[in-house]
Amino acid sequence: METLWFSALTFVLAMYIVLDGYDLGVAMLFPVVATDESERRMVRATIGPVWTGNEVWLIAGSGLLFLSFPKAYAAGFSGFYLGFIMVLWLLMGRGLAFELRGHVEHPLWRRFWDTIFFVTSLSLAFLLGLFAGNVIRGVPLDADGYFFLPLWTDLRPGLNPGILDWFTLLAGLTMVVLLTLHGASYLAMKTVGRLQARSRALASWALLPAVLLVLVFVVAIPFVRATFTVNFHTHPAGYLWVVLGLLAFVSLALSHTRQRQVAAFASSSVLLAVFIAVIAWGTYPNLLVATTEPANSVTIHNASPGKDGLQAALWWLPFGLLVVVLYQIQIHRMFAAPVTPDSRSVSDH
Repeated sequence: METLWFSALTFVLAMYIVLDGYDLGVAMLFPVVATDESERRMVRATIGPVWTGNEVWLIAGSGLLFLSFPKAYAAGFSGFYLGFIMVLWLLMGRGLAFELRGHVEHPLWRRFWDTIFFVTSLSLAFLLGLFAGNVIRGVPLDADGYFFLPLWTDLRPGLNPGILDWFTLLAGLTMVVLLTLHGASYLAMKTVGRLQARSRALASWALLPAVLLVLVFVVAIPFVRATFTVNFHTHPAGYLWVVLGLLAFVSLALSHTRQRQVAAFASSSVLLAVFIAVIAWGTYPNLLVATTEPANSVTIHNASPGKDGLQAALWWLPFGLLVVVLYQIQIHRMFAAPVTPDSRSVSDH
C-alpha cells in the first residue's frame, strides 16, 4: 500500500516538473528569445492560459505528501523551512510579475516586471534542483525524524550539511539547464517564424550543456550517497529508466535537427519525467535519508498513517488525480494551436 502511494507521489511530482517546468523555462528565456514588444507578447501568450493550472500539481503534491506520509511532510517542511519560505515568495513574485506587467503602458514598468519574472523563475528552477539534490544526498535527521538545515555550512556534504553544498549546487544548475532546454522546446512548438527559429536555436545550444551536466551529476551521486545505486543492482528493471532517458536525449536532438517540434517537446517531457523517476527509484523506500544514522531515515513505512488510513484515503486518490488530469488535457487542447502575432491571446498579454 505504501509503495502505491509513493508511486502516486512520484507521478504528481513528475507532472509538476514537466508542466510547470516549461513555464519556468520560457520565463528564463524571456530576456533573450524575444527582441521586441510584439514577440514578448507572443512569448507570454504561449504560457498565459495554462501556467497557473500547471502549478496545481505543486499543490497536489504537497497535499498528497500530507495525506500519505504525514511524518515526512512535517519533517520536510520544518527542516527545509528556509527553502520553502523562499519558494513561497518566489511563487508570489512570479505571479505578480506576470499579472501586473500589462497594467501600465510604459517601457520602464514592463521592463521592471519582466526582470522580476525572469529572476523569480530562474531562482525557483534552481531551488527545485537544490531540493532534488538534498533528497539524494540526505539530511541530518535526529532520532525523532526531524532536522533543520542552514542555508549553507562549508559547502561540503557531510554529517551536518547545509541546503547548499557543491553537490546540491550542481543539482540546481542541472535543473536550470534542463528546464531551459524544456522551455525552448516548448516555445519552438508554440511559435512561428523568427521566434520559432530563435527558440529552436536556443534549444540546440542548450542540449550539449544539458547532456554534460546530467552526466557529471550522475557520476557525482555515488560520492555523496554510495547506497543510491543499490536499488538498481537489486532490481535491474530500474536501468530501463536510464535507457529511456538516453533515448529521450537522442530523440530530442534528432527532432530539433529535423524540425519536428512536437516530438522534441515530447522527448524533453519524457527526459524530465525520467529524471524524477530515477531519483525515486534510487531513494525508495526512503523519503528523507539520514546522514547521521541510517535508522533515523524517514521511510514510506515509518512515515505513513498506517494501512487503514491509506486504504481510506485511497478512495479519494483516483478521483482527485482524474479531475486534475482531465482539466490539464482540456486546457491544453483548447490552446494547442501555435501562437501567431494575430492570435487573440496575444492581445491579452
